[in-house]
Amino acid sequence: MRITVFRKAHFNAAHRLHNPAWSDEKNKEVFGLCNNPNYHGHNYEMEVSVTGEVDEDTGYLIDLKILKDVIREQIEKRFDHKNLNLETEEFKNLNPTAENICYVIWKILTEHLDDRYDIGVRLFETPRNFVEYPAIR
Repeated sequence: MRITVFRKAHFNAAHRLHNPAWSDEKNKEVFGLCNNPNYHGHNYEMEVSVTGEVDEDTGYLIDLKILKDVIREQIEKRFDHKNLNLETEEFKNLNPTAENICYVIWKILTEHLDDRYDIGVRLFETPRNFVEYPAIR
């Protein structure tokens, strides 16, 4: 039986959208308020989906405690209450847009969960703005 389970999580982080190859004027034009040199923050909400075959012996797709622990250790502890631009290796040279943050989270999770699972990440930057990777077709 192929099924999907979900786990919700959240973290709070600051960031600044900025392309160092552009002028200050172009950055302000493209990124607007999100280019504030003093940064700004979001309360990110995240949904992680894990899809695969249910284990016949346990009846589990994945032990949700394992998923919870991986999310806490690898995502929440890494990004919560951080300035993504200044305090994380992942975004030292990568613009921390919602799209890039979502992809980075997906990449980290796929490195820490069994490759028999298909992993999806939906990241809410605000209640009305969210991204998903991989994208639904």
